Amino acid sequence: MKVTLIGASGFVGTRLMDLIKEDHQLKNIDIQSSHFFQDFTVTGDVRDFHSIKDLLTETDLVVLLAALHRDDVTPTSLYYDTNVKGMKNVLKAMECNGIKRIVFFSSVAIYGLNKDNPNEDTPADPFNHYGKSKWQAEQVLQEWYKTHQDWNIDIIRPTVIFGERNRGNVYNLLHQLSTGRFLRIGNGKNVKSMAYVGNVVAFIKYMIENVTEGYNVFNYIDKPDFNMNQLTELVCSKLGKKIPAIKFPYWIGMAGGYFFDFISFISRKKLEVSSVRVKKFCATTQFDSSKVHNSGFIPPYTLEEGLTRTLEFEFIHPRTDGISFESE
Repeated sequence: MKVTLIGASGFVGTRLMDLIKEDHQLKNIDIQSSHFFQDFTVTGDVRDFHSIKDLLTETDLVVLLAALHRDDVTPTSLYYDTNVKGMKNVLKAMECNGIKRIVFFSSVAIYGLNKDNPNEDTPADPFNHYGKSKWQAEQVLQEWYKTHQDWNIDIIRPTVIFGERNRGNVYNLLHQLSTGRFLRIGNGKNVKSMAYVGNVVAFIKYMIENVTEGYNVFNYIDKPDFNMNQLTELVCSKLGKKIPAIKFPYWIGMAGGYFFDFISFISRKKLEVSSVRVKKFCATTQFDSSKVHNSGFIPPYTLEEGLTRTLEFEFIHPRTDGISFESE
């Protein structure tokens, strides 16, 4: 199959190209070059319709990964330029080129924080611009499908993704535990749904090859979920570290987050700690993934195996090539 990926030079896209490169003909359209797949990559921007239209030729299926996803993007209009306008441009470019299959990488951020294990039918209630822009992109797809019912539109809403080479919130947690600089905030009973990148890209491959008709939406989460206490205990046991004994109340953590917001504002530097990250760290972010796990897809790794592989790669026997991918 001729598969064009848009925005695949990053963390998930790189792993996906590595997984499917032997089975499909690939092209990657991205504003950034690829560390590992330069031969497949051409320069293009979803915000530029004519650029995308000219590059989406001789393609059977589009995988749309391009997105702005950090918490601190300014101005906030950039989220909507890429995530919403970009979606509109891609759909129009696909129509011009006779392409009728798209896999869109959305996010569980559309549900908001502290929801009760939402499934794919739970109403959207995003709390930040990233989540709002992803939901608006999905709404563009919903409207498009009403007049293009011969298309196959597949949407994946992953939870926070971790894995080798990723530099996001899960990596920050693992790094803090490995160095002994981890602060326990709150009671630790908040549940954190997570997804290992090896499983996420395996599911995308499964959808490309098996979910070929209709309009379909899937949450992606690796089960079972851990709460923060369980996650901390597991990681510390793998690293041979002691679990930090002191727990700080939530209000102290948020006060510290606001302090670092102020320092970041004054210094114009992005810091590892912020009020948004403290809020997300202490929130329950648990999501239902029954639909995925009843679909016939079998994840190649357990969640514990994914964590073990990541810890081995990053901290136990760390690689030295310096290549990593920034995300949330």
